[in-house]
Amino acid sequence: MTHFYFIEVTDTFGGDANYSWATRHLIKGKTARGAVNRFSRLSGMSWRNVGCDRYDSKSGATCFFIEHWDGDADRLPRLETDDREGS
Repeated sequence: MTHFYFIEVTDTFGGDANYSWATRHLIKGKTARGAVNRFSRLSGMSWRNVGCDRYDSKSGATCFFIEHWDGDADRLPRLETDDREGS
């Protein structure tokens, strides 16, 4: 069964999420790891888990947070990627 995962990407400052900018994505996958793999292909970047629901880019300049999304997607802010389209 496929699920949707909400991914929020932002920059980092001193190793902490900075939020001077952010992009938001709704990605589908059978598991959270599957959604991370799909997002890695879409973004063209390598990500590593650093604990809980946070992943850092290889450079450490950006990070993202992932969460299972089963709520009302219409309440989501503007999305850069929305896997519901064409599903």
